[in-house]
Amino acid sequence: MKYWRKPLDLASIRVPHGRIYIIRERCKGCGWCVAFCPRQVLEVSDEFNSKGYHPPRVVNEAACVSCGLCEMLCPEFAIYRVEEEREVEGL
Repeated sequence: MKYWRKPLDLASIRVPHGRIYIIRERCKGCGWCVAFCPRQVLEVSDEFNSKGYHPPRVVNEAACVSCGLCEMLCPEFAIYRVEEEREVEGL
């Protein structure tokens, strides 16, 4: 994001990032995690799990801000995230 001025607390801002893990065998392919991800980190894959559903896959892991929406929306608890520490890049 580009600001018209430099924020006063720029040095103290830490943008959260996360790593997403998908338990493929639990997924029923509802697609809620893909549809409601605000940063378009996930997409539905072409592969099948053992139940015959298309589980999601991580497309853009660097864009994940660890909001936890995918984790909260999953009715089968097939997705979770782990927050990671990274440096702020070019605010």
